[in-house]
Amino acid sequence: MDRILTLVRARYPMLMLVTHEEERVGRALERLAAEESHALYRWRATEGLVGPEGPVDGTHELTDALVALDKLKDSGFLVLHDVSAWWGEARILRQLRDLALKVGPRGQTCFLVGCDSRIPVDLEKEITIVDVPLPEREAVGKLLATLVKAEKLDLPPERFWRFVDGCLGLTEREIKRLLARIVMSGEGFSENDLSALVEEKRQAIRRSRYLEFWSAAGKVDDVGGMDALKEWLEQRSKGFTDGARKFGLPQPKGLFLLGVQGCGKSMMAKAVADMWRMPLLRLDVAAVFSAAGSEDESLRATMRVAERLAPVVLWIDELEKGFISMAETGGGQSFGSFLTWMQEKTEPVFVVATANDVRHLPPELMRKGRFDDIFFVDLPDVHERLQILEIHLRLRDRDPHAFDLTQVAEETERFSGAELEQVVVSALFTAFAEERQLCFEDLVEAARDSVPLAVTMDDHIKQLREWARPRARRASIDRHRVDFFEHWEEAE
Repeated sequence: MDRILTLVRARYPMLMLVTHEEERVGRALERLAAEESHALYRWRATEGLVGPEGPVDGTHELTDALVALDKLKDSGFLVLHDVSAWWGEARILRQLRDLALKVGPRGQTCFLVGCDSRIPVDLEKEITIVDVPLPEREAVGKLLATLVKAEKLDLPPERFWRFVDGCLGLTEREIKRLLARIVMSGEGFSENDLSALVEEKRQAIRRSRYLEFWSAAGKVDDVGGMDALKEWLEQRSKGFTDGARKFGLPQPKGLFLLGVQGCGKSMMAKAVADMWRMPLLRLDVAAVFSAAGSEDESLRATMRVAERLAPVVLWIDELEKGFISMAETGGGQSFGSFLTWMQEKTEPVFVVATANDVRHLPPELMRKGRFDDIFFVDLPDVHERLQILEIHLRLRDRDPHAFDLTQVAEETERFSGAELEQVVVSALFTAFAEERQLCFEDLVEAARDSVPLAVTMDDHIKQLREWARPRARRASIDRHRVDFFEHWEEAE
């Protein structure tokens, strides 16, 4: 509202308030009009124009309401709802352009309130878009405090603020409904009620065409290797705190993972959410960039949803597919909006993007400032293969120490993490078919029967490594150097 007040006093003629919260915005405009000693006129298609003295006859049609508003001489707020439904009518556009020329000198401001932020070319220079944010932490705290007091509930401060943070990202009406439902349950804001917050946010995500909410992300302990990347993530785990801001650190922006297919990039993206205890959203970037004609609005709406659920990890899988779709459909406008958002976003949305092929990625995407860092995920070395085999055996209730996994790790050179998992699965199928327990020979035989993708894609992997060497950090610790120094120390 401070920003809106500044625009009003600067005589901006038309402000488009993009929001789903008509009631909340309406109350705010009424308060602002009273503070500025302005009359307030409101038009809806269902009730016509209503002013300080009541309804104005014959104004149910927008064109008639604009005629009536055009005759007003005193300062005031002119609030019009859902005007975008009439963008296709030339007469309405002409009336709005005429009105925009008159409201400023009269001390009036015209507010266009609705969910659609698209503007006709005719009005681009007259309308200023203002995205109305959802209730912030302080406002949600007041809502909950009022309810707790009215119901005479004893809610510990720590749990109180957990519920407040859990409500962030919802509209005021959604928050009120959710809190009322929790009160009706009779448990008095128990730990079990916190799961209701997750479900409410899942419903909010389902209304977005391009976002998917992942309630159960992967665990970092289930990702083998990539020790250098894990250390990097651990260092930045507190990067969103107030202490980091006071220390002079910027808010983490994102991470780009490039590498060989099947080597755990997507698993690590999901594991970031687990490590940092944040919700995980997955963006279908190919669908956004291929939405020809409306891709920019689709992306804006999607980013607003992600920001309203912040702090959150936003996972963009196989980013290059989005740019392939963009090239095929001509959706270049959304690419510029995406880069701008990556550079200037202020909400704690940490982007984790993955890609298998750099040939379709534009160079401007790699510039510092879009992502905090770029990591190359290579095929696992023998040490990492051993770790990955142990993880997959343990996930299937097998004791890794019962097998000579060192030999299996040596037999699986150039295998990706996904292919190592299939070695374990294939060996288990063999043992199950013969109605016996898994043995070491099953693992060796499964490894020898498999042909890794890296063998058939040798040239592609070489190109990836050549590209990544001067441009990206290795996700794994360079074991060649570690082995050299360990051998040197033993010789000493």
